[in-house]
Amino acid sequence: MKTVSRVYDTHADARAAVSALEEAGVPSKDISLVANKCVSAELDEVDEVEKFPDAATGIGFGTALGGGAGLLAGLGILTIPGLGPVVAAGWLASMAVGAMAGAAAGGVVGALVDAGLSKEHADVYSEAVRRGCTLVSARVAGREGAKIQAILDRFEPIDPAQRGSDYHREGWTCFDPKAPAYRPSEAEIERIRRAGPA
Repeated sequence: MKTVSRVYDTHADARAAVSALEEAGVPSKDISLVANKCVSAELDEVDEVEKFPDAATGIGFGTALGGGAGLLAGLGILTIPGLGPVVAAGWLASMAVGAMAGAAAGGVVGALVDAGLSKEHADVYSEAVRRGCTLVSARVAGREGAKIQAILDRFEPIDPAQRGSDYHREGWTCFDPKAPAYRPSEAEIERIRRAGPA
C-alpha cells in the first residue's frame, strides 16, 4: 500500500477531494481527513472534547459538517497535542490517537511519517492543520498512486516546500506537539470555511 497525502487551505476543497476519491473507487476506510475544529460553525460551541471512540465511524458530527455517505458522514472530534481540537475521520486519526495514547511520540507527525511522508513535510502538514488547513490522506495500491495524486492535486493543495519556507520566515522551526492550540482569527475562519457550507 502507498499513502498519498495533501493539505488544503479550505475545508471545502478538502471535502471535494474526499468525494472525488470515493467516486474514483477508493474505499472510505482507506481515506482520512483531519481538520481544525473551526472548519464548522456547528462546532464553535463544542467546548468539551470527547474521546474519539472509533476513528472509522467517528462520533456523529457528519451531519453538522455537511457529510453524506462515506467518510464525511463519520467525522468526529478529538484533541491531538499541538493541534488542539480537530475534526477527523479515518485510519490516520486512529494512528495519531494510538501514538498519542501509547509510548510512541508524534501524534499526526508520527502517523504521517509512519505512512511514508518525509519528516519535513509531515511537520509542515501538521502545522498547516494546526493553523486551520485540512489534511486528506488515502491508502492505495502502489500502482494507483499516480492516479490518486492526480485526483488530489485537482483541488489546489498547498505546496509543502513553499508553505514550510513561509513558516520558517516567521521564525517557525518545526511542528511542536506541546504548542498551545491555535485559534484562527475571524478572517482566517472565513478563509477556512470558504466556498462551502459550514
